[in-house]
Amino acid sequence: MILYIHGFNSSSGSGKARELEAWLDARGRSAEFACPDLPHRPAAAIALLSDLISALPRAQVKLIGSSLGGFYATWLADQFDVKAALINPAVHVQNELKSVLGPLKNYHTGEEYLFTQQHLDELAALDKPAPLRPQNLLLLVETGDEVLDYRAAVSYYAASRQIVVPGGDHGFQSFPQYIETILEF
Repeated sequence: MILYIHGFNSSSGSGKARELEAWLDARGRSAEFACPDLPHRPAAAIALLSDLISALPRAQVKLIGSSLGGFYATWLADQFDVKAALINPAVHVQNELKSVLGPLKNYHTGEEYLFTQQHLDELAALDKPAPLRPQNLLLLVETGDEVLDYRAAVSYYAASRQIVVPGGDHGFQSFPQYIETILEF
């Protein structure tokens, strides 16, 4: 199962999720794909993803996480000893998201909710000083990411395989070029 984990305030309707699903569908592999809409509460999102992974043989699980999804994928890869590709992942995300405390609205679903200190505390509980199984992680970043500093990810995932693409943006424009590399990892 290829489990795509969307980013903060996103959904299964994200561009990369749809692109990956179409790519797999064109190759008769759509049954291998899942991208659940995650709850905005980090603890609930991790519980949902953990339940999905627990129901599958580990050898059949591959995670692909973007932004906050990359943060979640890192934790899940360590917890379940599975491989994960991380696309412009958030590092120490509880620090990055302090500035957005307050009312928020999901970009795709329109769901409104209050982003609180409790959200940040739940994220902090998932944070680690370094990945426990760096060999299970493939980092993909674009240097033009306008939301997150790609150098933080390069440093945090120093012991993991890395692909650093000049230019681009937070959406990882070069995603289609790396789908095969991600799936082969």
